[in-house]
Amino acid sequence: MTENTPAEAPILSMAGIVKEFTGVRALDGVSINVRRGEVHGICGENGAGKSTLMKVLSGVYPAGSFDGSITFDGKAVAYRTINDSEHDGIVIIHQELALSPYLSVAENIFLGNEKSRFGVIDWNKTNREAALLLERVGLQEDPTTPVLELGVGKQQLVEIAKALAKRVKLLILDEPTAALNDEDSAHLLGLLEQLRDQGITCIIISHKLKEIKRIANTVTIIRDGKTIETIDMAGPDATEARIIRAMVGRDLNSLFPPREPDIGEEVLRVENWSAHHPVDTSRKVVDNVSFTVKAGEIVGLAGLMGAGRTELAMSLFGHSYGTNISGTVYKNGQKIQMRTVDEAIKHGFAYATEDRKQYGLNLIGNITVNVSAVALAKLAKFGIIDRNREYQVADSFLTQMNIKAPSVSSITGNLSGGNQQKVVLSKWIFSGPDILILDEPTRGIDVGAKYEIYGIINDLAAQGKAVIVISSELPELLGLSDRILAISEGRLTGEMARAEATQEGLMKYMTMGKD
Repeated sequence: MTENTPAEAPILSMAGIVKEFTGVRALDGVSINVRRGEVHGICGENGAGKSTLMKVLSGVYPAGSFDGSITFDGKAVAYRTINDSEHDGIVIIHQELALSPYLSVAENIFLGNEKSRFGVIDWNKTNREAALLLERVGLQEDPTTPVLELGVGKQQLVEIAKALAKRVKLLILDEPTAALNDEDSAHLLGLLEQLRDQGITCIIISHKLKEIKRIANTVTIIRDGKTIETIDMAGPDATEARIIRAMVGRDLNSLFPPREPDIGEEVLRVENWSAHHPVDTSRKVVDNVSFTVKAGEIVGLAGLMGAGRTELAMSLFGHSYGTNISGTVYKNGQKIQMRTVDEAIKHGFAYATEDRKQYGLNLIGNITVNVSAVALAKLAKFGIIDRNREYQVADSFLTQMNIKAPSVSSITGNLSGGNQQKVVLSKWIFSGPDILILDEPTRGIDVGAKYEIYGIINDLAAQGKAVIVISSELPELLGLSDRILAISEGRLTGEMARAEATQEGLMKYMTMGKD
C-alpha cells in the first residue's frame, strides 16, 4: 500500500448527512472526507448505512430527500439524478452489476454514452475505443462478446471500463469482490491500485477486512447510521481488531462463539454419490463421493470454485441439480429416496442456498411469508392456513434470531444481508429438519452478523442436528467445523479433524487433480 498524504483539499466532503425512511433514521449526521487520489474504505455492519450514504452521494436519493451538505471537486453539489453525479465524474458500481447480458461488451461500456455520427452509431469507433478501455483494465476479451458469456470477475472489469469511459474522477465500488474467487479478487484489487496511481480516487465498501487493509489508505467506520471514526491505515494501530471493534461496538476476542461439541450417532451416510452436468451430460461434476455426518456434528466442505461443492449439495437435496444421479443415502441407518425437493424435506433435510436473493427468499414478500414458506402444512387445518399462528411463528423467530426489522410485516428485500440470512435460516429451522446443508451461510455479511450466524449454527448442532457447512472462507471452516472434507474436481480428496486441520493442509487437498 502506497502512502498518500496530499496537501490539497479533499475531493469529497459529506457533512452532517441525515436520511430517514418512514420514521427510521438510516443516516444520523454522517460526515466523511475523501482525499484526492486515495483508496478510501468504508466499513460497517450490514444495515449500518454504508450503501445508503453512497446513494445519497450519487443522486439515487436526490437532493432535498436528505439533510446535510456535499462538496465535490471544490464545489457544493446537489444531485437530483445519477446522470447529474456521473456528469461530474462520480460513478458507482453496485454489488448487483448493472450490465445487459444480451448486449456486447462494447455496447454495455457505451450504453447511454454511444459513439455516434450524424445520429448513427459508429460501430468501428465503438469497438475500437472499447478495446482500448478493456486493455486498460487488463481484460483480454473481444469487445463484440456478449456479456452473458463472461464470468462475474470479468463483468466487474467491464463495469470499471464503463466507468473509465465516463471520465470517472471518483469510482465507488460496493462489495466488489463478494462473488469473486481469490484470483479475480486479487486482479481487481491490483487494478484499483493502478487507478489510484493514475490519480483516480476510489471508495470501496467491503466486509473483507484483509482486502481493506491491503488496499485502503484511509478507512471510515459507520455504525448505526453514525460516523464512528476515520483511521489512517499507514498508522501503527491500523489493525483489523480496531476496525472490528469500531464496527460492532465491542471487542470480538474470538471471531467464533465458544462451543463444546456433543457428537452422537451417525445420522447421514452418503455412499458412491455421482451426478452429471445438466446440459453437458457427459461431464461428471460429482464423482463417487462418500461421507457421513453424526448428530451434533458440524462438517465443513471445502473446495475451490467449480470443485463441485454446491453441485453435491443440490443433487443430494431432492435431485435439484444434475442428471444421471446415482448413489445411496441412509438416514439413521435406513436407506431413503430423495428424488424431489418435497421428498427431501419430508425426510428432514434442509438446504440453505448460497444465493439467498435469487433462490432463498421471496424478496417482495414480508418476513412472515418467507418464514412459513417451506412448512405451510404445519400451519394449516383442513387445508386452511391459520394466519394468526403464522404471524406468531414469524414473530417468535424475529425475537429468537435477533432479526433487525420493525415487524414481521417488513418486506424481506429491504433487510440487510445479515438479516435476510437469518430469515433464510428461520424458514428452514421452522421446517424441523434433522440434517441442514448451509451453503455459504455468511456470504456478504459483516463480522458482527457472522458471529450471530455462527452462534445459530452452534445452537443447531447442540440440538442434535447434523450440519454441513459449505464455505469459500477457510478460516470460517476451521473455526466452525468438527471435521472438514475437501473436494476437488468433483471428488472427495481428503478429510481433516478439527485438531489437525490447517489452511495449508486443506489447500493441498483442494488442489489435487485427477490421477
